[in-house]
Amino acid sequence: MLFHKLFSSTLGIGYIKGGGSVAAAVCGVCWYFAWRGGYPPVALSVAISVLITAIGVWSSSMMEPVWGKDPSKVVIDEVSGMCISLLFLPVNVTYLLCGFILFRFFDILKPLYIRKMELLPAGWGIMADDVLAGVYTNILLQTVVWFKFF
Repeated sequence: MLFHKLFSSTLGIGYIKGGGSVAAAVCGVCWYFAWRGGYPPVALSVAISVLITAIGVWSSSMMEPVWGKDPSKVVIDEVSGMCISLLFLPVNVTYLLCGFILFRFFDILKPLYIRKMELLPAGWGIMADDVLAGVYTNILLQTVVWFKFF
């Protein structure tokens, strides 16, 4: 059970106030330092994102009976969504900040069927809304890169 507490709370970040935003920001900082100045390796970044998401579904499913429905302590969903937000993009401060802002916008307001994802059972519902928020963020950022807006 300790593994699930640590993983789902992203090493305890979920225990602090505003843990979701903090977890997304920490993820962005880690992403930056891992691959700054270029593009992350596609296979590795996809594998990391899928692995975080898959283990996140499992761990958050294990913690939901203990912490309650969609508990605020579970912030691995924000890490997963932030990873998805940054896939296939150049790694620089501008895109990371835009990715963070857009991801939190989608995650907090939950437009465009994001809220419906929360209706999925257990860990799937906890993770799926953030995954979709990450997908929407990534699509917008890919458009920015494609059209060279900045």
